[in-house]
Amino acid sequence: MPRIATNVNKQRNFKDYVIYQIYTRSFKDSNGDGIGDIPGIIQKLDYLETLGVDVLWLSPFCSSPNRDNGYDVSDYRNVMKEFGTLKDLDRLIEKAHERGMLIMMDLVMNHSSIEHPWFKDKPEYYYWTDSPNNWDSYFSDSAWTWDPDRRQYYLHLFYPQQPDLNWENPEVRREFHDIAEFWIQRGIDAFRLDAIHHIGKPEGLPDAPEPKNELEHRNFKNTRRTHEYLREFREKALQNGAVFTVGETGGTTPRTSRHYVDKKRKELDMIFLFDHLWKLKNDIRNLPEVFRPIYRHLRKDGWNTNFLSNHDFPRHLSIVGNDALYHRESATTFAALLMSLWGTPFIYQGEEIGMTNVSFSKLRDYDCEAAKNRYYRALKDGRSEDQAFDEFRRSTRDNARTPFQWNSAKNAGFTTGIPWMKVNPNYSQINASSQKGRAGSIFEHYRFLIHLRKNWTVLSRGDLKFLPSGKDRVLAWKRSVARKEKREFGLSVGPDALILISNPADHSALWKRPAGVGRNYRLIYSNSNSQLLLDQDAAGRPVSGEREVDSVAVTGAGEFAGEQLGSTVILGPWETRLYVRG
Repeated sequence: MPRIATNVNKQRNFKDYVIYQIYTRSFKDSNGDGIGDIPGIIQKLDYLETLGVDVLWLSPFCSSPNRDNGYDVSDYRNVMKEFGTLKDLDRLIEKAHERGMLIMMDLVMNHSSIEHPWFKDKPEYYYWTDSPNNWDSYFSDSAWTWDPDRRQYYLHLFYPQQPDLNWENPEVRREFHDIAEFWIQRGIDAFRLDAIHHIGKPEGLPDAPEPKNELEHRNFKNTRRTHEYLREFREKALQNGAVFTVGETGGTTPRTSRHYVDKKRKELDMIFLFDHLWKLKNDIRNLPEVFRPIYRHLRKDGWNTNFLSNHDFPRHLSIVGNDALYHRESATTFAALLMSLWGTPFIYQGEEIGMTNVSFSKLRDYDCEAAKNRYYRALKDGRSEDQAFDEFRRSTRDNARTPFQWNSAKNAGFTTGIPWMKVNPNYSQINASSQKGRAGSIFEHYRFLIHLRKNWTVLSRGDLKFLPSGKDRVLAWKRSVARKEKREFGLSVGPDALILISNPADHSALWKRPAGVGRNYRLIYSNSNSQLLLDQDAAGRPVSGEREVDSVAVTGAGEFAGEQLGSTVILGPWETRLYVRG
């Protein structure tokens, strides 16, 4: 099959991209059946192009009975009927490439669906035993389920309908080399490898020493064999770097994560670390403590991803932000943090307009069975119904999976039919239509910050140094880049140094400029009401008033534009500022 011809420029490095995750089922329904689909994504490509993102990560779209929303694949070379057809996908790839955007496929290689023909016809592709070990599943008590036809137990680290594939079998590995080649030939530009840290099981499948403790103590992930299989996969399937990869690798630490992304090892280009989500969920001001070791271990030969939300976690705006009193301020603060940190930023659909968690009143209004299982276990453990349901609503993945809020029409413009999941009732106030093109909106803040991130070398490749936070625990860091490096990376010149100062709290804060940081920094951005957007374009040219700069709407920073970085800075609740040197 010939590779689809495109006009997309793939000379840029994955380190310079801004990536946008689409949960297809909830993004846009084109045919009124209540389920988002690939033609719906095509309808919204202009919106995504306006936002300025480079790569569209599509959550699983292969054929699936949807026991786990597409993460249980029954045919790796076809498209789920609810989402459309292969021709629809080809058209999406073509139209995205015409706009300069790449497509990342979510590829599930650790397990298949129980309905995949392999499970019946090729049992050697899976793990079977007469005597199960003591492993537990993420979604059920035991990782082993009895098969009455074969009269043996099979392994599943997730739902029983998702049997684990046996990567010790070279035929399984060859299958996935061929599957990757199939999609590359259709024009796929990148792979997000789901649960990839589980493909290499420990030899002999020994009992876990602490099977019921925290997930980090499980012994069936991040094994030596996983690394071996990934090196083989890259060598035999990934066409001399024509595509890039992002791996889901829960349980890794900043130190062990380097084994996956060290460029000398030739395994993955980026990975998702999850430790920060647990450590930041109580206070985003813990970010320097969490991020320092990541930067220390990965900066030389590796790379990092930056994200605060995805399809598996509640929305960060409602967890660590203030989605009531400081909705716009906290949403735009998170945008500035993501775009100014070291590593490739990932935006989850809806965060660019400030979508929030949902609070339905009935359990039946939710879809996530894993969360429902936790709810029933909480009742069994003695929690009251109110306590168990309140905890369920805060933690369920459905918070991130409610339909995208396009406008204030019925069902938020997501569908003309009955949506597969109810829409968040706040869609009449929070939607894309009311923000796109409106100066000072969350969308326009994201849009401009993305524009800066893509054009200023200091933001995409610059070194990172955390600055003292002071007694008010203000977030502060410096990004800097040598002029030689600017030319090497081939991006716009922009400033050679930038300082972010952020107060992610519901009260005002004072920050003192530390020794060694001069006054020769001037304010270019603040998300406060009086200082909506910056006063210069991406090439460093000053602008003023409301106008268009490189297709990005900007609003001048008012009376504060260009002010120097003083010895002390007073920040309002959830205020974030950027200063550039010079």
